[in-house]
Amino acid sequence: MTLEKIPAEFDFAAALLTWFDTHGRKDLPWQQDKSPYRVWLSEIMLQQTQVTTVISYFEAFVAQFPTVESLAAAPLDDVLLRWAGLGYYARARNLHKAAQVIIQLGYFPNTLPELLALSGIGKSTAGAILSIAFQQSQPILDGNVKRVLARFYAVSGWTGLREIETKLWAMSEKITPIERCDDYTQAIMDLGATLCTRSKPRCHDCPMSKACVAFLTQTVANYPSPKPAKKSPVKPIIFLVIRNEQQQVWLEQRPLKGIWGGLWSLPEVETLENVQIWCDERYLTIQNQQFLATQRHTFSHYHLDYTPLMLDVHSAATVNFHTRQQVQNRALPAPINTLLSQLTEDFL
Repeated sequence: MTLEKIPAEFDFAAALLTWFDTHGRKDLPWQQDKSPYRVWLSEIMLQQTQVTTVISYFEAFVAQFPTVESLAAAPLDDVLLRWAGLGYYARARNLHKAAQVIIQLGYFPNTLPELLALSGIGKSTAGAILSIAFQQSQPILDGNVKRVLARFYAVSGWTGLREIETKLWAMSEKITPIERCDDYTQAIMDLGATLCTRSKPRCHDCPMSKACVAFLTQTVANYPSPKPAKKSPVKPIIFLVIRNEQQQVWLEQRPLKGIWGGLWSLPEVETLENVQIWCDERYLTIQNQQFLATQRHTFSHYHLDYTPLMLDVHSAATVNFHTRQQVQNRALPAPINTLLSQLTEDFL
């Protein structure tokens, strides 16, 4: 079966909306008191992140930054602190930067070109914002939608390839309705998240099964095609967990660009030989040292194998040293926060 062989009488949008009216999710936090700001925030948070994880972060975020004005006026450190643990921190930096642009504009952008001009907003996110917040008929193509369409139309090839993505965009545009586009956009994301899942899809409960090519040909497991295998490289580093005589720990802010950009973290060195050099350059005298077990943190494109090295030092300076309370008020990467939390009782 191909696109042309899908039953002509089957109305994708109508079938999906009928299912959504009964089974769709309508009580998510960002669906209440709906506004362009809340829709935008939820769509950014939902990039690369499951709904169940996002809910508590969304609620805490809007409690502190209830409007785009409050977000734009906040220090970046405060924004990153509220985002800490959610991952992909460029999203928070872009959100903050875009909020400031929106304030300069004087209104929330409501056209595709305007939204695409904002940091961190791609075509699918812009389409979702326009559909859900402004009731404008716009196609979307997030990971869930790619999976639904790849199975429904039996599209072979990794969905990350430009050629395949272009084909899926055309399909998404073709089936997106004019009426109830906000419900439809939520519905197709819900379908992918709850029924047409990556593993163990519930095809017999799916409103698309009557016309889904993959289901009708018993090839659901073949779609979407997997990403070509590529072994992730491993980067080994040493995290320096430095404590002075006042039981304070050394933290430093990372550059805005790069992994964990703008967050506060432990110093890192590549080799044991670099530890003494690093300390000498900062006039830190090592009193005691102890290695902890190596741990792994996996990013999308590599593994970070980090070995914490506990250092008791003498230092006349207090710059960069933090009390326990100050540490708790810093935006920390998840593995650093976990490590320091484990050490708090004995170390700080």
